[in-house]
Amino acid sequence: MVWQRLGRTGWIGTAAVVAALAACTPQPPVEPTLKPIARPDTPPAPPPVVAKPTSQKSAKLRSYFNQVQQAQLSQGLLRRDGGGQDTPFTADMLVRNFEQIAFYNEYNATLTGRGDKTPMRRWERPVRMEVVFGDSVPPSERDRDAASIRDYATRLAATTQHSITVGGKPNFMVIIAGEDDRPAALAQAAERIPGVTAESLAALSDLRRDTYCIVAAYAGGADPSTYTAAVAVIRAENPSLMRLSCIHEELAQGLGLANDSPTARPSIFNDDDEFALLTRHDELLLKMLYDPRLHAGMTAEEATPVARKIALELIGGPV
Repeated sequence: MVWQRLGRTGWIGTAAVVAALAACTPQPPVEPTLKPIARPDTPPAPPPVVAKPTSQKSAKLRSYFNQVQQAQLSQGLLRRDGGGQDTPFTADMLVRNFEQIAFYNEYNATLTGRGDKTPMRRWERPVRMEVVFGDSVPPSERDRDAASIRDYATRLAATTQHSITVGGKPNFMVIIAGEDDRPAALAQAAERIPGVTAESLAALSDLRRDTYCIVAAYAGGADPSTYTAAVAVIRAENPSLMRLSCIHEELAQGLGLANDSPTARPSIFNDDDEFALLTRHDELLLKMLYDPRLHAGMTAEEATPVARKIALELIGGPV
């Protein structure tokens, strides 16, 4: 056998070279025998959401609320600027408004009259919101309102330093429904929210025409001043700005600022409708409400000295 040197691979015999060359002779192609793996069937797309037609009563309400919004805007109401140089307030004014808004109920238990003085109330457990739409609400409005509520929940959480999110097992249901489908949405809330019954929601089913939105909060635990559930109802007939205004007011009231005050300014907690959206004044009220130096169940007399100290820390003198 003759040996040859092939580069850096060492020595190899001639017979081995011949065998290697023979191995390089092209061979006929082999037909593949494997079959492609069958793909699973694509599930059918869910049917599109189509809003149901509304009744004549609902259509008349929608027209009426549009007129209300136009009238308010023409009078300079429903402001979205949060206040400014024309709406100064001091720490003393903030404390006074806090007492009026956090220690009184806006309505009595049957929603037929003004409420009484009450201890301070707020949530201790995380707030988990869910949005329920009536069948008459079109998809475009659902997307817009759902996004507004998610953004606002994030803002409320940052303001209060309390856990507030949209999602999870709900204990705060936000219903946006029209005159025709509100009862069905309320029935869903009664089934899904612990501590909420159909009887307790009956007053929210038949709203007066001048009630654009409303919230009911519940204390179902051992402490009657600690909220455990809430249901907000917003009329779907409201035009966009009034609907957003309802989202801002009712969700904040459902956290514990339950009353309105004619002296609160700049504030959404005032029935004059001057401001449509949560103001800096209102954010400070929420900060005070969830300050750890205060607690649910405190009376106004107990809380006011502490609230005054908090207000001075927040704003000092006039702003």
